Amino acid sequence: MSDARATWIAADPASVHILEIGEKLADAATTLLITGESGSGKDQLARWIHERGSRRDAPLLKIDCASLPAELVESELFGHERGAFTGAVARKPGRLEMAQGGTIVLDEIAALGPGLQAKLLRVLEERTFERLGGTETLRMDSRLMALTNTDLGQAVATGRFREDLFFRLNVLALVVPPLRERRGDIAALAAHFVARLGPVHGRADASLAPEAVKLLESYDWPGNVRELKNAIEHALVFAKTWQLDIADFPEILRAAGRPSAAAGALRSLEEIEREAIKATLEATRYKIGQAAEVLGISRKTLLEKRKKYGLM
Repeated sequence: MSDARATWIAADPASVHILEIGEKLADAATTLLITGESGSGKDQLARWIHERGSRRDAPLLKIDCASLPAELVESELFGHERGAFTGAVARKPGRLEMAQGGTIVLDEIAALGPGLQAKLLRVLEERTFERLGGTETLRMDSRLMALTNTDLGQAVATGRFREDLFFRLNVLALVVPPLRERRGDIAALAAHFVARLGPVHGRADASLAPEAVKLLESYDWPGNVRELKNAIEHALVFAKTWQLDIADFPEILRAAGRPSAAAGALRSLEEIEREAIKATLEATRYKIGQAAEVLGISRKTLLEKRKKYGLM
């Protein structure tokens, strides 16, 4: 299912169900909490819902709470007055002010510190805020969507997240299933990425061989939709013909699809993944950037998996 601005592939019944709920929530003014594993499509779903509501023509602004320092997240959210802190040479409006009438997306909201959690709770309850260093009270006229791959209930239990803020965010909630739980989407998503990325890599006529589709559908995709997109891009770069075949995909996929050498032996996905990563690291002489490209994952993910499997 798609429109000119946002796309959400829904071939699997689980994805169709998400869209049905999303349609009902599109015009709700209440805060929306979207949870799911990293790379599962939470950000895309937030945009899809925004563009189907009455706020579709107003701004949709996003803040990544995990990648920015706490003081910068606060400034980005609330804005600041001149002189509010070192480097604040002029007044700057925050996202709450700039998104009036639209939508604010807080990605990885679990990364907010206690102080910011308290300030955000006040904003949600009173619908007002002040710029940093300012005294003027401004009204909030935007919808807030919070995204996270963290179990907020568990975070509350361990004291890392405010219980009152969790309940305030959890009025409307959507859970995005991991790709392995909506396998009916895999072939459709793969075809979508081939059509979208093919022209970027000079392969506008590219398509997937039937054997490649079977390989993609048999893999568990721990990195979810993001990993699938990376795998398609990898295949487009290394393909020798217009049809993407098994040999064009990252080694980690091909290793997972190969039968065990020992007759009747079964291996866990972790064993297969470790073997594929080890072989790729050795083949590239432990050049992390090159190995990550071959495997179709990010450098950061490769470093994390290398540490996990003791491949130092």
